[in-house]
Amino acid sequence: MSKENSKSGAGACLLSRRNFLLGSTVAATTISVTLFPGSSQASPMKAHVVGYPRKKIATLKELKANQPIAFSYPEEGILNNCILVQLGGVEAGGGIGPQRDIVAFSSSCTHQGGPLESAYKAVGEHRVLGQCPFHLSTFDLRRHGIVISGQAYQSLPQVLLEVEGPDIFAVGMMGLLFGHDRNLREA
Repeated sequence: MSKENSKSGAGACLLSRRNFLLGSTVAATTISVTLFPGSSQASPMKAHVVGYPRKKIATLKELKANQPIAFSYPEEGILNNCILVQLGGVEAGGGIGPQRDIVAFSSSCTHQGGPLESAYKAVGEHRVLGQCPFHLSTFDLRRHGIVISGQAYQSLPQVLLEVEGPDIFAVGMMGLLFGHDRNLREA
């Protein structure tokens, strides 16, 4: 066997002594900087808390079982389209009202932003939003908008709701809206 074959063959060392020593020096320096207290230059920072707007979106009297109401939240614009729906007595995760059956979700599919406004269906105990016209994703509104079929891999963002007297308010979002890197521009 020649020298060339033995160096590139099985069992040949791929790390030279020089590279090993250089790598060991870098590792030792990293360990010493992170293990010795007082050696870092970190300074305390205040958390930036962003509050969602509180927006009246409907009254309890306006709701009819299984008939969605469209609204924009947290800001105006096509990628902020949402629906509010009373699930006809079927309790839902995050639901409000006497029967915990009033929920709101973004109406843009989390896969590619397909419009879901007119895709609400109530069949027996099932309450779904979908199929998305782009790739047929469907979401379960009883269980925080989880994906039940299709190409989407994230739940629909759920609008957090509050009831005050006869009024229903949107007060926050649980999840990132499609097409956004953050839900609020001012954040």
